[in-house]
Amino acid sequence: MDTLSRIIGVDESGKGDFFGPLVVAAFLADKAEVPRLSEMGVRDSKLIADRKLLQIDKTLRRQFPHAVVVVHPEEYNRHYMKIRNLNRLLAWGHARAIEDVSGKYPADLVISDKFGKTELVEQALLERGQDICLKQLVRGESIPQVGAASILARAAFIREMEKLSHKFGIELPRGAAAKVDEAGRKIVSLHGVEVLTKVAKTHFKNFHRVVDPRLFT
Repeated sequence: MDTLSRIIGVDESGKGDFFGPLVVAAFLADKAEVPRLSEMGVRDSKLIADRKLLQIDKTLRRQFPHAVVVVHPEEYNRHYMKIRNLNRLLAWGHARAIEDVSGKYPADLVISDKFGKTELVEQALLERGQDICLKQLVRGESIPQVGAASILARAAFIREMEKLSHKFGIELPRGAAAKVDEAGRKIVSLHGVEVLTKVAKTHFKNFHRVVDPRLFT
């Protein structure tokens, strides 16, 4: 890997959250630019407070080649109904983001945080005509380019959650815990059960707990 200079990092946000979109980001940087990323505080987005993360995100988007693919809940649910497999949906999103960057800027290698079988992303790339070297690594966010991608994805997810909360007049929590179910029942009481396809991932168990909580008492 030391001989490879231009690396695209890829990561996602929102896959474990009932509310909100799935976001996949791709980020390109030369190895000579890695010290600058470190100076900015680039690392795994889960280790960065939201306010600081949004500041870093703004700088990264202004100074580096990148792509952010936002799969809004309605689109997400349509795709999942066809695919019925989260890892295949993730692979599709990763391939889209990679293509958006590599189609404009030459790269030597793509590194993705590992989420499933490597061949899923490879196949999705080939289907899009992208023949590029790909590595999937456990805890890939330790690679600066992947850490930067995780920041871009998380920041976009945060912004989209704020938009949805404002649009439907209720604070939508992250994750998939009990407070998420409570918010789900509240938004259904305000807007009807159909609203869930617009704000949430309907294959989550939360969906059934929201629409018929008696099943889980």
